[in-house]
Amino acid sequence: MSTQKNDEPPTSPQFVVKRVQTGVRIERRLLKVLKGLAEYLDITLGDLMEGIVLHAFDGKCAFGSTTLERIQDLKRVYGLELDASASHRLREDLNDR
Repeated sequence: MSTQKNDEPPTSPQFVVKRVQTGVRIERRLLKVLKGLAEYLDITLGDLMEGIVLHAFDGKCAFGSTTLERIQDLKRVYGLELDASASHRLREDLNDR
């Protein structure tokens, strides 16, 4: 994931896409970490998520060591103890809806 600022000229080709609004439900602390990371990188939440997914589809990590350290900091701040081992095993407490 690039940390290029929005006002810098692009260093690689740009791709024209059509984006859609979605109503994805996501674990609240995970969302807080993602929003905090997007703010830290000075990009939108959508851009961050697109980058993570595109890297994952290629079997690559989207982040360098400095950003991974920031992610760990944000996880501590927001109390996110989940990791990849929790993937596809999350369930909602139906009484909290």
